[in-house]
Amino acid sequence: MAMETRRPPNARSIASVASDKRSRQKPDDSSSHIYDKRAPPTVLTPGRPSELDDELYDFIALALRAFVNPWWTKITRYDKEFLPDITRILTHVLRALEARALAADPAPLFLRDIPALVTQHVRDYRDAERKARSAYASGGALALPQLFHQLQPHLALTQDGRVHDEYFRQVVDQILKAVLPPKDYAPEAERVIVREIIVKIVASDILPKVTQPWFINKVICDLLKPLDPVDVAQPSVKAAHESSGFSSLIVLFLSAIQAVSTACLALTHAYKRVAHTIKLVNETAATPPLVSPSSSPHIPPAAVVATPAISPTPSVSSVASYIPTPDTSYASTPDADLLVDPPDYATPALVMFEELFATDDRLAARTIMGSVHLGASAAQPFLDKFLRHTLTQTLSGDFVLTVVRMGKRLLFPNGYPQPTPPDPTPEEQLRTRERIMGWQPGGAASRAMPYLMGLDASATIGGALDAFSDGACNMHLVVLILERVLGELFPELVGGMAPEGGVPKA
Repeated sequence: MAMETRRPPNARSIASVASDKRSRQKPDDSSSHIYDKRAPPTVLTPGRPSELDDELYDFIALALRAFVNPWWTKITRYDKEFLPDITRILTHVLRALEARALAADPAPLFLRDIPALVTQHVRDYRDAERKARSAYASGGALALPQLFHQLQPHLALTQDGRVHDEYFRQVVDQILKAVLPPKDYAPEAERVIVREIIVKIVASDILPKVTQPWFINKVICDLLKPLDPVDVAQPSVKAAHESSGFSSLIVLFLSAIQAVSTACLALTHAYKRVAHTIKLVNETAATPPLVSPSSSPHIPPAAVVATPAISPTPSVSSVASYIPTPDTSYASTPDADLLVDPPDYATPALVMFEELFATDDRLAARTIMGSVHLGASAAQPFLDKFLRHTLTQTLSGDFVLTVVRMGKRLLFPNGYPQPTPPDPTPEEQLRTRERIMGWQPGGAASRAMPYLMGLDASATIGGALDAFSDGACNMHLVVLILERVLGELFPELVGGMAPEGGVPKA
């Protein structure tokens, strides 16, 4: 009879112990496995900052950990291929966006179209504000956002300024179809996940925040950076009486020499910088922009005169109805160059300044702006080159790196989406507004400010801020600007032609 061996009650096999450890193991919630340092670069532009790839991959990893990992780990704990595949698709999207951004011409967008949109926003807001106090408001039944929506109806927005997510889903889906190869666009699951991540970040996180009046005031306040008054040490009267007259003359003479020499050095340095800038502008202008005349429709300067009419028929983007004519400023044939007028990049910004601060209501300001318009018209060829050169230098790799870092700090301050913070209190918003209204420029600009802004400069600046004091109205402006940017990067969405090489190879 064989002896039967019994195991102790607490004895367990090695396989069962290992299986139990795996079952008790927490799902990997880190984003370290989503990418590594050996991953291909997200952008291919030469001379880009070395930290840009790491920041972009870090942003993608944080977004996936925040919006995909929480529910994907509940489906499966051990799949390590899904998140890297989504990262690869997002990387391909970034490269396609980079190729299209390099093929597009940013000057008409930033120097002409966006100022035109801001000017039209200010005019429509003030028109809606006047109607809100009249019979047009149906006896007070229509609020200001509803009146503004009647002036700028949009498929993506409701009357109270809320966003239709389905509109942005369709737009993002068309963008993915334009930038992804067929083999990456075909899998519906991955495409929908990428689409929902983009829609969630843009429509639910970014747009509602940047359209708030307190956020716009905070950005303006940070850009102005008002300087606190500096206490200048006043010379002691007693010490001045004790010093002898001869010593005072010597000190005065030496101070005058120092002031003259400092002024001469400043003028010399300014002359060298101006000469160097003119040389760079002329050299940059010698290279024509790589823009197809039929691929980039634009908003003409005359579009700010009347309220744009949005087509009542559904479409992917309402930019096509807002932008009636194609851009022929850079036609490739010499005959076309003789027929079209050269671009005027200074006038839209000046018109926007006049509309914001209502310079036509003051004689001195109207006279000054008329003189500025005459000077800008006389120097239009150089101003166009200078503004284009300045914009090109601004939109560099360092600017993109700064935007990515700011977005990461805004959306993922601690590695996860930040809970919706409470809006600043009315007292804090009022202090920010008063700080902007009390801003004073330094130098010679402080003497010209009363002539431009009037005797009560605070009231004039406050009137300009009032045009952005309603979040629902601001949403129309931000959506139109976003559509204009997408229309520049993806002209096929608004009836144009896709740029060659817009979709890089995988």
